[in-house]
Amino acid sequence: MRSTFDFQPLFRSTIGFDRMLDTLESASRVTSIDTWPPYDIVRTSEDDYRISMAVAGLTEADLTITQEQNMLLVAGQKSEQDEASGQYLHRGIAARAFRRRFELADHVKVVSANLVNGLLTIDLKRELPEEMKPRRIAIAAGEALPKAMTKQIEAEKQAA
Repeated sequence: MRSTFDFQPLFRSTIGFDRMLDTLESASRVTSIDTWPPYDIVRTSEDDYRISMAVAGLTEADLTITQEQNMLLVAGQKSEQDEASGQYLHRGIAARAFRRRFELADHVKVVSANLVNGLLTIDLKRELPEEMKPRRIAIAAGEALPKAMTKQIEAEKQAA
């Protein structure tokens, strides 16, 4: 039995929705869920978002943030010199490498990224181009258009 939807019929009858359909198709595939590192996504205002990731033990040099078109990639890997600093008797702080991907909507840009006390904060902003923003159309007041010349058809009068 097939567990995914076939979006091919929609490709034949839609124009410009191929990226959305590709996203739906990739989301419907079964993937292993990786919960490392834990993160929050917060909408701080109508056009502003914040991603907060708990990356304890990592420094700015261990982290890489890359934005390519509509994809934000956050990767981290502990440097080798920290690993050789001693022999661990117990290791409770995870030091494994990670790659976390975030699919961004159109016109969403990374504004800033900060690392404070093991919490990586990435601020995002949706910036619509001026031509895509709603605009009010002014209504001009002026003379009315001339009425079209219409001919009236005379009806026969019937006596009752």
